[in-house]
Amino acid sequence: MKINPYLCLPGTAKEALKLYSEVFKTEPDAISYYKDVPADAGMTYSDAAADRVLHASIKVGENLFMVSDAPEGQDNTVTNGTNVQVSVHPDSREDADRVYALLVAGGGKATMPMADAFWGDYFGMVTDRFGVCWMINFSANY
Repeated sequence: MKINPYLCLPGTAKEALKLYSEVFKTEPDAISYYKDVPADAGMTYSDAAADRVLHASIKVGENLFMVSDAPEGQDNTVTNGTNVQVSVHPDSREDADRVYALLVAGGGKATMPMADAFWGDYFGMVTDRFGVCWMINFSANY
């Protein structure tokens, strides 16, 4: 199982990626934008938010550092110090379900149920009773 830091920023992800690329002397492995979301995925956004970063990753040594912009209208929920999420990458769907279930059973709030995501992975989100946001993401390719 791998664990990666995930920053959620208030519309400044592109700027952050530019800085972090320079700092770590590497380019993002992948960048997707809100406009890349398939129409049938159930996500809505305005034209102004189309070029915001939905997800980006930068490999730093053996580690993966991830960044996104908060969904449109939620910029005010992102504050310095609480904008870091933990992305957990279990080795199987079963292990992903186990991690998710235990976080919920431990007093967490299920914010997105485990399901097949439009990008091809098995994904869900839980905010634990301590306020930490966990993103559980099983990928056969990771």
